[in-house]
Amino acid sequence: MAAAGGCCAALYSFLFEYDTPRIVLIKSRKVGLMNRLVQLAILAYVIGWVFVWEKGYQETDSVVSSVTTKVKGLAVTNTSALGLRVWDVADYVIPPQGENAVFVMTNLIITLNQTQGHCPEFPDKTTVCSSDKNCTEGFISTHSNGIQTGRCVVNKGHSKTCEIFGWCPVEDDENVPRPAFLQGAENFTLLVKNNIWYPKFSFTKRNILPTINKTYLQSCKYHPKTDPFCPIFRLRDMVDAAGQDFQEMAVEGGVMGLQINWDCDLDKPASRCVPKYSFRRIDNKDSSHTVSPGYNFRFAKYYQTPEGVETRTLIKAYGIRFDIMVFGKAGKFDIIPTMINIGSGLALFGVATVLCDVIVLYFMKKRYYYREKKYKYVEDYELGAGESYGSQAENQQCRDVR
Repeated sequence: MAAAGGCCAALYSFLFEYDTPRIVLIKSRKVGLMNRLVQLAILAYVIGWVFVWEKGYQETDSVVSSVTTKVKGLAVTNTSALGLRVWDVADYVIPPQGENAVFVMTNLIITLNQTQGHCPEFPDKTTVCSSDKNCTEGFISTHSNGIQTGRCVVNKGHSKTCEIFGWCPVEDDENVPRPAFLQGAENFTLLVKNNIWYPKFSFTKRNILPTINKTYLQSCKYHPKTDPFCPIFRLRDMVDAAGQDFQEMAVEGGVMGLQINWDCDLDKPASRCVPKYSFRRIDNKDSSHTVSPGYNFRFAKYYQTPEGVETRTLIKAYGIRFDIMVFGKAGKFDIIPTMINIGSGLALFGVATVLCDVIVLYFMKKRYYYREKKYKYVEDYELGAGESYGSQAENQQCRDVR
């Protein structure tokens, strides 16, 4: 029965009693001013940073993007090896279609009329020989142009190198043409068509804005001040904007980044959601501290003679690869993030109370007096000690009542 009565009393206390923290009003100019300053700083942070700068009242989404490109321009060369020649898009854009990137050839080393046969290897420290003993039949290294036959033969000039079976004559890529072979590439233009989508808001747009018509598109060139929304970029202008010299970069090639930023506030009219372009060089431009500077690769064009002999023209292409990188974030008002940030801001006001409590209770001269007013000490009732209060006056009043 006693146990049942105790359970009922505990349940009664749980349902019908209320506990509240003690509130102590401290009349102190220093503490009061500090409390208000901390609260003001928290309020400025919540309003200024969270809601105004970071737009904490908005739901956000990341951009989904697709990019297509088109290069235009002609270059003319006149050399003893190739004669007078015009280079168009089909010659210097490799491959014709790329994914978010386009390569424009600006320099090249060309080896004409290669056929499968026997010829001297290109001379280096591993291929120079004095007799057949220095050559190993069937040997292939990482940098070989073919498989060695085991013979030591006379190369151009007076040196001897090991003979190989492969595409002959072998490529000589020791001397990169300076200045760049296609100097006129600086005036080529790049058309970038970029479509973006914010799936959370069902919002789509492209960088060819509704105000741009066909006539304007045929004549405009991007300029950050006078024409910031034209999607046609001259190659030299992009390299200059990155702080580089085009003709210097064209010799050994490099990698350029074209960045498109779509930061959109969808609480405002859609016409204000526009792209912002920026440019930077991505690869290391300091060739003196780079083992393999620039950007280059090889490709070949194959032919067949009337006699049925397969021939090819080998090209080592140097050029600039333009990587197109799209960034963006869109925001739109939503009640959920608004309420979450308001609640977080209100919770931060508790920091002012905690800070003031720490200073009052641990650093002020009258800290012991404030502690007596702040805390009410209760001893364990089961030990029979009863209750004790923070101040002697209150304890005396309890004893008088008893």
